[in-house]
Amino acid sequence: MERVPCEFFLVRYVPDVVKGEFTNIGIILREASGTGGGAVVRFTRDWSRVRCMDTEADVDLLEALEGEIGERLRVGVSAKDPKGVLEVLEDSLSNSVQMSPVGACLAENVATEIELLMKMYVEPLKMPARGRVGARTGRGAIAGKMRTEFERAGVWGMMRKKIAASVYTRAGDPMRIDCGYRPGAEALVRMFQAVSLDGDVEGAKGLAYSAERLREGVRRVEGAGLELTAVVEPVREISDLEDESDERWQRYRFGVEAMEREAIRVVTVNDLVRVAATARMELGL
Repeated sequence: MERVPCEFFLVRYVPDVVKGEFTNIGIILREASGTGGGAVVRFTRDWSRVRCMDTEADVDLLEALEGEIGERLRVGVSAKDPKGVLEVLEDSLSNSVQMSPVGACLAENVATEIELLMKMYVEPLKMPARGRVGARTGRGAIAGKMRTEFERAGVWGMMRKKIAASVYTRAGDPMRIDCGYRPGAEALVRMFQAVSLDGDVEGAKGLAYSAERLREGVRRVEGAGLELTAVVEPVREISDLEDESDERWQRYRFGVEAMEREAIRVVTVNDLVRVAATARMELGL
């Protein structure tokens, strides 16, 4: 297979510019022959190294920065001449986020190459999980898988992220919905929330409690209906057997039923490829 020449920049978090210490938090990648089209950005999903370097790091702002850079790239800013991207960094966080000099690589395609570069330069080494299968679960893990599939479908950059429920419910509501989108001109908003049912169903109960208020708020604010989807782990990742006497299985079923009673669509991470494909189609890609 013929490989495509590409260029990439590392995005670095520099909490103390005097010391010059940094950690890589993302990658900007583009085809070397392009003029800006096809450039992509990806930030880490594991902020542990940033928090180790700077306990007061504004991770929410860093995550939002990925969307801002992605938008600049989509409207034609060239990563080869990254002035426009640098302006975003400077406006947002002064010198605490910087870009490395350009690097070169040969890629099968941009989507595959950015995954490899993230593993090489950005993501921390993962220790093998021990113990039962449930060690691989948790809300963070589900949210990460959700984001991965939306990114693979090419729609993550077009979606709303960390949607404040307070916009639709009432001031002071701390809930944030992971992501969502509005399909074209349809009078419908789709929102997606990662919910882990491994050991604690409070997330499921909280989402169920908020569902009707969210629907009313979306109808009032956006003049649209709301389809709310909870993404959960498969039951077999929590309970070795679907045994109704198993306490973990009972909690899982309780969480699913609590959400379904409030007309929340419940899917597992195994359904995400199909969910992301639907989003791609509805967003016109």
